[in-house]
Amino acid sequence: MDSMKEAVTQTQYLTFQLVGEEYAISILSVREIIDFGTVTRVPRTPQFIRGVINLRGSVVPVIDLAAKLGLPETVVTNRTCIVIVEVNLEGDRVLMGIVTDEVTQVLDLPSEEIEPPPAFGMQVNIDYLLGIGKVAKSFVLILDIDRLLSMSELSSAAMLAAPSEEETQSNAAR
Repeated sequence: MDSMKEAVTQTQYLTFQLVGEEYAISILSVREIIDFGTVTRVPRTPQFIRGVINLRGSVVPVIDLAAKLGLPETVVTNRTCIVIVEVNLEGDRVLMGIVTDEVTQVLDLPSEEIEPPPAFGMQVNIDYLLGIGKVAKSFVLILDIDRLLSMSELSSAAMLAAPSEEETQSNAAR
């Protein structure tokens, strides 16, 4: 009976590195992990949108998670990968790719090992954090991937990247 109770309170997270820090997302959001390959840049998109990839015939947007979090843009190495996640965008489940420096492990974190994020001193907006996991003598920042990649976040960024009315008229006049 104790092992059943433990299994219910145990939650698995995929951990990965971004700019020297360890982050995690719920394993239930992860669909697959792929090598960083050809990403097609889409003009007039925010800097944190790296572009799109063709994933078995589907167009999947790729987000540079470090840039989205206000950190330096990810430098692509042989360990860089794209984690394909399924996020909830206004009630629809949508696939998106997130660029990480490297994926490290799948981690079991019981709820008693997760603390709420502090209201100060964080490199990351605490609205994007579910909590901070205690792992041995270090911490892992647990991201709320649905909030981080929410439609309002992506829409407001797209609005900023959209051409102004003046630009549109100027281009039409050419």
